[in-house]
Amino acid sequence: MRVKLFLAFAALALCLSVRAAGDSYDVFVPISKYMASGDAESLSAWFSDNLEISIMSSTNDSSRNQAKQILKTFFASHTPRSFEINHTASRSNSKYALGYLNAGGELFEVTIFVSKNKDSYKIQQLKIDRIR
Repeated sequence: MRVKLFLAFAALALCLSVRAAGDSYDVFVPISKYMASGDAESLSAWFSDNLEISIMSSTNDSSRNQAKQILKTFFASHTPRSFEINHTASRSNSKYALGYLNAGGELFEVTIFVSKNKDSYKIQQLKIDRIR
């Protein structure tokens, strides 16, 4: 009973701290974590219902599930070692990040556009281009 009570209070405290953070919450923190680990499943939770995904110049307007499969295929052949965001910007209800993904012995430039819909941000566009 004490454990359940503790967990309930911990969850409430977490919700309140996230709510208090408001716009200072950095949506790119969890997104970066999933990019760095190659976790397409968890990353897809941040996808809009329909989004544009572009990997090495192959662009698709995709559903969340289609985009997840495209990303899984990419991560299967390019195992991520690290991901680092170098630049972010925001405007109104949109945010943008530019980062670099070291995967499969290659370096990729990653561009991520998110927009706020109701109370959460969702990825509208994900672009991965080979640098070298």
